[in-house]
Amino acid sequence: MYKLKTLVISLIILILFSYSLLASPQLVVDETGHSPFVKISKDILSTVVNIKVEWEVESQYKEFKSPFHFDDDFFKFFFGPQPDKRKSYNFGSGFIFLQEGGDVYILTNNHIVGKSTEGEITVTLSNKLKYDAEIIGLDDKTDVAVIKIKIEKGNEVNLAPLGDSDNIEVGDWVLAVGSPFSENLSGTVTVGIVSAKGRAGLSFGRESPLYQDYIQTDAAINPGNSGGPLVDIDGKVIGINAAISTVSGGNIGIGFAIPVNIVKNVVNDLIEKGYVERAYLGILPQEITPALQENLKLPSLEGVLIGKVEKNTPAEESGLKKGDVITEFNEQPIKNVSKFRLIVANSKVGKTVKIKIIRKGKELIKKAKLEAYPETVVTKKPSEQKDSNQWLGIEVQETDSDFAKKMNISSDEGVVVSRIVSDSPADESDLKVGDVILEIDDTEIKYINDYYSMIEKLKKEHIESILLYVLTGKDYYHYIAIKIK
Repeated sequence: MYKLKTLVISLIILILFSYSLLASPQLVVDETGHSPFVKISKDILSTVVNIKVEWEVESQYKEFKSPFHFDDDFFKFFFGPQPDKRKSYNFGSGFIFLQEGGDVYILTNNHIVGKSTEGEITVTLSNKLKYDAEIIGLDDKTDVAVIKIKIEKGNEVNLAPLGDSDNIEVGDWVLAVGSPFSENLSGTVTVGIVSAKGRAGLSFGRESPLYQDYIQTDAAINPGNSGGPLVDIDGKVIGINAAISTVSGGNIGIGFAIPVNIVKNVVNDLIEKGYVERAYLGILPQEITPALQENLKLPSLEGVLIGKVEKNTPAEESGLKKGDVITEFNEQPIKNVSKFRLIVANSKVGKTVKIKIIRKGKELIKKAKLEAYPETVVTKKPSEQKDSNQWLGIEVQETDSDFAKKMNISSDEGVVVSRIVSDSPADESDLKVGDVILEIDDTEIKYINDYYSMIEKLKKEHIESILLYVLTGKDYYHYIAIKIK
């Protein structure tokens, strides 16, 4: 009797399940008898491209300090002639989103094409035609880049429609498209769901973007998929595939895409200016922890605590102070640090905004006139950076970069020396990798754009030497003179 009841119940469940599938055929097959993903795949695949980046780097032996000269006859006798440079490659994906006459614009990741400012980019379309591409704009803060190819006028390409990433929900179907691992696997489509939204504070090494609000998905994303589109069930792009969390080097069901609404906020600047002009407030924001909430007697964990107010910034001029808690910015509620950074960065430069804060238990309103982010100038002039690096033989990074963290840099001003080119003026000085440059010829260097602006100025003056004021280690402040060749 018990077995009979179990059999009957099983049959009822099977019938109900079969009926639910028949009642909702769009979830399984369309009117042609195929999965709805088939049409979506056909439409989007024609817009997806494969990207190959090639550039030259100095051979490692050039940067190796040795008592021997690698170019003398003794060394060549045993090891043969050594090349000055070697080829380096990067592979990824992208998708076409705009065409203006013969100009075809492609969205991809900054970490895919950013190094090609000194190299070549080859784009392969879905029809296997290959084109040389040029960089139109780079944004390392969001990991978004725009490149362009030229086709014959009159020819048309398919464009990927951009959707609305704010409308997606956890559990929605998505498709990831790209070229995992190699060009031979171009046009690979994987299907999954939106696993989570608003992922931030993730570290992907030195190329981790500052502004993060990732869409997490279990659609298979692998190396080479970066730059390809993440598409919703309507066939619209809702993200750019950017990164994975992995222990094996391959997909384990945790992939991340940049929301397309973030892309929309930067793409016009990238096309028109080559860089992104962002608003700047001038504070160091900090997350509210349960302990801080209790100590500061805050109503919730939402908002950001001001850990530091930079001097001569809109924040200082507005009267914001260390210890204030920002709960609203420009009439938008502040939930956490990542959302706060995005809201500020996407605000209009020159606009005066209202900032609601809690100071010692009291709610106050402050007003700040936003300025442009100090490093904007550098982002738009990679050629000037390259010329400046070659002139002195110094490459620098920000003091809050991953490189600076690895070097245990404690200074929050100046620029940290990340590389010294062999046989350059800097190489013949006492300057070392890890030194923080605080002044150049008695001019204070607070940000990386201060450094490049000063170097460009000095180059035009045709001086014979420059004087650096640097910090070595934690507390050794000293001057270093560099003689210009």
